[in-house]
Amino acid sequence: MPIQVRTTTCRLDQFVFGKIAYDVMQCVFDIHNEFGRFLDEKIYKRELGRRFPGTELEVPIELRFESFHKLYFLDVLVGGGAVFEFKAVESLTDRHWSQLLHYLMMADLSHGKLVNTRTEQVQHEFVNTTLRPSDRTRFEVIDHGWQEIGDKPILEWCVAFLRDIGTGLGTNLYEEALTHHLGGEERVLQDVEITSGKTVLGPQKFRLVAPGAAFKVTASSAAPSMFEIHSRRLLEHTRLDAIQWINITLNEVSFRTIRR
Repeated sequence: MPIQVRTTTCRLDQFVFGKIAYDVMQCVFDIHNEFGRFLDEKIYKRELGRRFPGTELEVPIELRFESFHKLYFLDVLVGGGAVFEFKAVESLTDRHWSQLLHYLMMADLSHGKLVNTRTEQVQHEFVNTTLRPSDRTRFEVIDHGWQEIGDKPILEWCVAFLRDIGTGLGTNLYEEALTHHLGGEERVLQDVEITSGKTVLGPQKFRLVAPGAAFKVTASSAAPSMFEIHSRRLLEHTRLDAIQWINITLNEVSFRTIRR
């Protein structure tokens, strides 16, 4: 299996998860009232683990594909299927919501809750998904206008990776895996000079598939025209010749080569 959770898990229905979440949050409120709001998130998790039976902390999720290896951790797992992701931040954001959704889909679990202990009153939000791995590995490949660049073709590799791992996960994961396939950070992440006329404004890091060609992974459902417009604007102010654009949505993966 490309993704493994290092414990026994089960998908909980809404009723069972709701009961667990209610009991867990009562315990979290008690801890927050006693300890206050200024501690690191790990302290609240550890105290929850000490007080609440059936709690597992920092449960590893291991992802493997060919030589690529990535390890994630579920903050708190209760009852084998209820995930609680702890934060100690000024306010929860979409980024935190996306992170927990990413973990749920990787672990093939359906229900989780974000818990923020930094606020005056504990902030908490449900995150749920009905998607299964089979839903995330059925997608259409669109490759009109794609040209392979460099000595390591990437379209075939990306499709194989996504058929194994699935769509719907964070784009950082896909970029990291593709970077590994292309030879690693030292080879791929390079400075590219940004220019205005004959003036060099300074360097910026880009991920390169080959000299003169960058790549970008997105997960946009919007029309592609604006991405292409801004990409060509960027190309006009660098020595790059092309951008290899990979856009990954749940049901469609598109590959496009954008040239100046």
